[in-house]
Amino acid sequence: MEYSKSKLKEEKVFKDPVHRYIHVRDLVIWDLIGTKEFQRLRRIRQLGTTYLTFHGAEHSRFTHSLGVYEIVRRIVDDVFAERPEWNKEDRLLSLCAALLHDVGHGPFSHSFEKVFQLDHEAFTKEIILGETEVNAVLSRVDKSFPKHVAEVIGKTHENKLVVSLISSQIDADRMDYLQRDAYFTGVSYGHFDMERLLRVMRPREDQVVFKQSGMHAVEDYIMSRYQMYWQVYFHPVTRSAEVLLTKILHRAKELNRQDYPFTYAPLHFYSIFQEQYNLADYLKLDESVMLYYFQVWQEEKDPILSDLCRRFVNRDLFKYVEFDPAKEYRKHSELEALFKKAGIDPEYYLVFDSSSDLPYDFYRPGEEEERLPIYLLMNNGELRELSRESDIVDAISGKRRTDHKLYFPADLLNDDSSKRNIKRQIRSILEI
Repeated sequence: MEYSKSKLKEEKVFKDPVHRYIHVRDLVIWDLIGTKEFQRLRRIRQLGTTYLTFHGAEHSRFTHSLGVYEIVRRIVDDVFAERPEWNKEDRLLSLCAALLHDVGHGPFSHSFEKVFQLDHEAFTKEIILGETEVNAVLSRVDKSFPKHVAEVIGKTHENKLVVSLISSQIDADRMDYLQRDAYFTGVSYGHFDMERLLRVMRPREDQVVFKQSGMHAVEDYIMSRYQMYWQVYFHPVTRSAEVLLTKILHRAKELNRQDYPFTYAPLHFYSIFQEQYNLADYLKLDESVMLYYFQVWQEEKDPILSDLCRRFVNRDLFKYVEFDPAKEYRKHSELEALFKKAGIDPEYYLVFDSSSDLPYDFYRPGEEEERLPIYLLMNNGELRELSRESDIVDAISGKRRTDHKLYFPADLLNDDSSKRNIKRQIRSILEI
């Protein structure tokens, strides 16, 4: 039997707290799970620094990727299987793209990418197309198969229906992470009726649509997403940890530029500091490696790097106040000057952070992120954009919510004999 259609002699199952069981019958999927690039995802948390806020959030991108695969498997094997609009030849492509959609994520993904100006999607593509175990498995299906999988994940594949299963405003990726992240953080916001959503999904040429009778399940999903972003993903304590993490990496990078003699040399970072990295260097970095450096850098002679690492390792996070940069820019300049007078480097100890989210939007050509709308399939066969039918969704459609915070180490602003007046001024401005 050709490899693409080969099945395991006996179905393999992963016990899962969200989906109960994750089922694997395809040999291709089983072989992909066993690759070293996919196994690496066990060593990368799904929610980065969120475990410092919600102690249960220790789950990995490995578990999430399996969850996305399982949702897509249920869609293509159960929901779409006998639908004339669905081409069964796209089944394996959909499953592989679902499983591998996050394979390029780095440690503490978004903070890490921001500092070093990296793109996990570019690394995902390189893992799928490069000289890797993942590529070797996909190439056994067909020499062009890795390219098709990479195009689906990169949202450039001509089959927009398959792309929408992985990347749309209501897709398998979001359906898994909302439920999984809610489960592991212990909050109730991210739960919605996925069983109902799957039952009302219908394939169309360009994307998945939803039967009108399932509109309330779609509303529930969107509100769950909205709540999870503001109660979990943008939690100010998590953002404080991200600020610390970002500043540690900035400091290490700057010290390397200055030829600082590290007691514990950042061997795993050199190629990234110098922007001469390759895929092999990138794949050697995971969160256990980064946490090792943070642990030993507490003993570095550089007081800033040492202090920032101590704070991160021991969860001695920065405090925060609400801060509107449009109205309070003069206050920020004044604080920077006072921090310098107090001997506290504002580059590392006075940090502005902003979080923004657009929970649902109809399609707006030319926007930075073009969003396909969610369509309802009406009883007469007509497609109607969701916010035109739902008052709840219409109320939040197109409305971006933004939250601004100013982070600082409150303990360094306590009175001392030499800088008492300056620190008192700082506390007065910050109203702490």
